[in-house]
Amino acid sequence: MAEVLVFHHGHGLTTGVRAFAEQLRAAGHTVHVPDLFEGRVFDSLEEGVGYAESIGFGTIVARGTAAAESLPRDIVHLGFSLGVLPAQKLAQTRAGAKGAVLFEACVPVSEFGGGGWPRDVPVQIHGMEADPFFAGEGDIDAARALVGAAADGELFLYPGDRHLFSDSGLPSHDERATTQAIRRILAFLDRVTESGTTNAPTGTGERHGET
Repeated sequence: MAEVLVFHHGHGLTTGVRAFAEQLRAAGHTVHVPDLFEGRVFDSLEEGVGYAESIGFGTIVARGTAAAESLPRDIVHLGFSLGVLPAQKLAQTRAGAKGAVLFEACVPVSEFGGGGWPRDVPVQIHGMEADPFFAGEGDIDAARALVGAAADGELFLYPGDRHLFSDSGLPSHDERATTQAIRRILAFLDRVTESGTTNAPTGTGERHGET
C-alpha cells in the first residue's frame, strides 16, 4: 500500500477533498491531508485564490513542504489545482518520492530548479480538455512536457470544461470523470508501490475521453 500526501485546491480543505482522500483510504492506502489555508474554506474559487495571493504562493508551497517534513520520503504527492504547486515541487525536488498525481494544473519543471523532472519518479496528470484554467492557460503544455520527460508519465484528458471536477461538494463535480480518475489513481498507486517498481504501463502518454 502507498502513503499519499494530498494538497487541496483554492477553495480550501473542503468536504469534497476529504471525501476523495477517504476513497484512497478505503482502498487501503495511508493518506495525509494537511490544511494549507489554516482552517479557511472559501465559497468561491476567486476568494480562495485571492487569499493565496495575499499571503503569497511561496507561503502555500512552504506550508506544503512543512507538512511533508515529518513524513517518509517514499510517498506519493497529490495536488488539486493550487495544491499542485507543493505537490509538484516535492515530487520533483525531495529525493525518494514514489510518484506524483496532479489535477488540473501543472507548472514548467524549471519553476523548481534546473535539474528537471527526475526520470525515476512516475507521474499522472488529470484534467478536462476544455477546462479554461488547465487547457486555456498553458498548464496543459507544461503537463505534456512533464509527461514526456518522465520515464513513466500519463496525461488523462476528460471530455468537458469543468475545473475541480473531482470535488464532490462543488457544482463543478463530474461523477463519471471522477470515477475514471479514481480507478486510474488506484492502479497507479498499486503499480508504483509494488516491489518498488516504477515501470510504465502500456500506453504511457496522453489519452482522451476514455471510459
